[in-house]
Amino acid sequence: MPGRSGLELVRDLRNTDPFTRILVLTGYGSIATAVEAIRLGAQDYLPKPADADDILAALSRGFDDHKAMPHDFQAPSLARAEWEHIHRVLSDCTGNVSEAARRLGIHRRSLQRKLQRYPPRE
Repeated sequence: MPGRSGLELVRDLRNTDPFTRILVLTGYGSIATAVEAIRLGAQDYLPKPADADDILAALSRGFDDHKAMPHDFQAPSLARAEWEHIHRVLSDCTGNVSEAARRLGIHRRSLQRKLQRYPPRE
């Protein structure tokens, strides 16, 4: 979503209609954003790639169901989390590498080298 954070949308939806069920599906999943999304009022939070069964299960859960992590949940590696964060910041900067490097606090050339790498495996 260019220009806005999905978390802002969750907050605005919750303020508009407290009975709206909100499922956050994100390509930039992290524990911090999952906690924040649930705190702001989302019923569930799924990182991509999520298959149809995951989405249907999340939508079929009731309001008061306990939100436990799946038993097969694998936290992303540090390298994967870094890669996702870099791409999120780059996306927020509309592809401007110099601005993204400034926001990340690293040299532009270092960022360019990181961007040439393939995404790390989970």
